[in-house]
Amino acid sequence: MNNRKKNNGSSGQQINTAETHIPPKETLNRYTISPANHHLYHFIWLSLVLTSVKLLLIPAYHSTDFEVHRNWLAVTHSLPLSQWYSDETSPWTLDYPPFFAYFERFLSFFGSIVDPTMVHLTNGIDYKSNLTIIFQRLSVIVADVVLLYGVYRITRKLVPKERHLIWILVIGAPGLIIVDHLHFQYNGFLLGILLLSLAALEEGNDLMGGFLFAVLLCFKHLFAVAAPVYFVYLLRHYCKGGLIKGFGRLVMMGSVVVVVFAAAYGPFLYYGQIQQVFHRMFPFGRGLCHAYWAPNFWVFYIILDKVLTFLLLRLGFNIQVPTASFTGGLVGDSSPFAVLPRITPLISLAMVLLSIFPCLIKAWKDPKPRMITRWVAYAYSCGFMFGWHVHEKASLHFVIPLAITALNSAEDARHYFFLSIVSSYSLFPLLYQAQEYPIKVVLLIVHAMLMWYGFSSNFKATSNSRPGELAKSGGDTVTKNGDFVIGWFGKSYLLGLFVVEIWGQFLHPLFLGNKLPFLPLMLISTYCAFGMIYSWIWQLRQIVRSL
Repeated sequence: MNNRKKNNGSSGQQINTAETHIPPKETLNRYTISPANHHLYHFIWLSLVLTSVKLLLIPAYHSTDFEVHRNWLAVTHSLPLSQWYSDETSPWTLDYPPFFAYFERFLSFFGSIVDPTMVHLTNGIDYKSNLTIIFQRLSVIVADVVLLYGVYRITRKLVPKERHLIWILVIGAPGLIIVDHLHFQYNGFLLGILLLSLAALEEGNDLMGGFLFAVLLCFKHLFAVAAPVYFVYLLRHYCKGGLIKGFGRLVMMGSVVVVVFAAAYGPFLYYGQIQQVFHRMFPFGRGLCHAYWAPNFWVFYIILDKVLTFLLLRLGFNIQVPTASFTGGLVGDSSPFAVLPRITPLISLAMVLLSIFPCLIKAWKDPKPRMITRWVAYAYSCGFMFGWHVHEKASLHFVIPLAITALNSAEDARHYFFLSIVSSYSLFPLLYQAQEYPIKVVLLIVHAMLMWYGFSSNFKATSNSRPGELAKSGGDTVTKNGDFVIGWFGKSYLLGLFVVEIWGQFLHPLFLGNKLPFLPLMLISTYCAFGMIYSWIWQLRQIVRSL
């Protein structure tokens, strides 16, 4: 707070509060809002606005994931725990870790009251009553309270301007709305636990951060990609202080993790179901890529195999083309490559770990709490880029944490502006029905406008800058005449997204009709993969430069 000199004509003269219009202290205490409550008021207001938007989306399209989670309600409600991971009444079998199964069991108690058919094992298959839709939609909205608390907690020490912008970036992210409140999943709830864990680590509460991350892994095992970063960071930051103290802390952290995993997997170990649980959680037979290619490194590997196959066939080589085709959008039990080596889950895992290695070196050499969020986001970027059977929705795992670091510098802000748009656009094919098209377009445009305004305001030219002069922040070009600058590369690439969309929505049906139906999806995956590769290289470069 600035100290202001009081000028009342005499140092000993008492100030007349009536003349200077300063209300009595008692009035201030009764009728003014404290700074902390003022910020909480703004946060609640923003949360209610976005919740209203989510409520309006209840009748909209939902994917087969809606039936997946409805079936999990039925399985956990109708069967004993010993049969949860062996039931095959529906093809949408339970394949998340036990804590998520317990979460579904908790929801099923209320679901059975709202509509008993919803949680019936056989009668509930493909059941979509209005009450069922409303209940499941509301369950996601209510579970988002964890996300709200997570982002509030991790930003509570920031200045108000930055705090408010990050709130908008996270809880108003179009990717989260598309995936959770239209397509239907619970990513916001899970990412909220991740943010709470990162908030604890940034505050120096390593034991709580490790505990929450262990809990998160028992909800969704795909978050384990960041486990090496957590392990190295906690080993160096928490387990320090000499051999005896360090070993004691290592035992303490290990005990916490063991207790969490025992609570999750212990009952299934008792019933002899632990092998079945792991078989469901790690279905490696699904193949390298999802039916709709996630925009990652494997897109280029697949295309290179196709190009080489075509060229070698034209040159007269005898190439055996696999019957299962990636461009057919099928999920097979293998990775059908004609020329390039077959990728196995072990190769994919090795590439993920190798790509994370620079981050582990940095966490070992200099374990700074303020860097942990960036390192975890990079680890999830590596998992997305080189992982096995990656879903396009997994980009949320690093896009949301990177929102927390977006205001660290102008370069971070430009990168996030670029990445957030690319990630959100890559999710467009999830909503393929015509009535949802305006929704996803409006969500992305509004989000881009809010980012542009927020970043421009946060990094605007200083009052000392001459007209037309480029202001600097940490050596980065920030603004020009008060406008946020993303550079020619960003503008060119984002314009390309518009071209890809025009082709898929209008030109492809006009010129090709029903021919090559997978081409628009392939173009989106391939073009967005260039953007994701750029983002991954940018993050890697930031980490390598800091070594």
